[in-house]
Amino acid sequence: MSTPTEATRRAAQPAETATANRTWWDGEAGSYYVEHGSFLGDTDFVWGPERLREAQARLLGDPHGQRVLEIGAGSGQCSRWLAAHGATVVASDLSAGMVATGVAVNGAVDPAARVPFLQCDGRSLPFADACFDTVFTAYGVVPFVADSDVVLREAARVLRPGGRFVFSTTHPIRWAFADDPGPAGLEARHSYFDRTPYVEQDEQGRATYVEHHRTLGDRVREITAAGLVLLDLVEPEWPAGHDEPWGGWSPLRGRVIPGTAIFVCRKPA
Repeated sequence: MSTPTEATRRAAQPAETATANRTWWDGEAGSYYVEHGSFLGDTDFVWGPERLREAQARLLGDPHGQRVLEIGAGSGQCSRWLAAHGATVVASDLSAGMVATGVAVNGAVDPAARVPFLQCDGRSLPFADACFDTVFTAYGVVPFVADSDVVLREAARVLRPGGRFVFSTTHPIRWAFADDPGPAGLEARHSYFDRTPYVEQDEQGRATYVEHHRTLGDRVREITAAGLVLLDLVEPEWPAGHDEPWGGWSPLRGRVIPGTAIFVCRKPA
């Protein structure tokens, strides 16, 4: 994998974005698990750096008996938590490295929590229409694709009528601020309305990592265009006693501006 030498804001098309991020996550899967595995757990379900757990939030409803698909599953900890609570779950991810990490972690957990893994693109899910009760992603897929509207359409397609799609992602307001956990991160430096992607690239100008920004309004329009109904928008507050920063997320910033947005959607019956 090429070593990124520059971080910039520039256009990045869907194919370039997908290639860059698949390669990046393949290379980083093992070290990401070593760095963040204790925070995320092997059989736990947190929606973001604020540590809002599904056990508390119940955004997916009662998992028992549900057929569930996770897209952008990473090492699969959220899927395992659901399986341990009675759901039938498939964990999927674009990255072969993440899938391999997830399969390895499976071997170290209670057999009741183990889940099957599938490598696939969230923009083209290899499943029949209306075959899942619930689809979700916790900080997976959505910010890492240029065409997140396609992801939402695919999630809606594989959902049964009345099913639920829930996704968490970086709160759009954070794109206006420096990505810094300290006081510098409280200074707005960019336009909230500037949708130019964040790109890390190598010496030849080839993207090695990409994130895409959408405003809250963009997300709502994507949801409705996919034929889904927005039930709730959850903006977790940084809780007292949680002092562990995660990159640009931190207690200092989290008590002033939201860091995560969780969109709770339903497919009409």
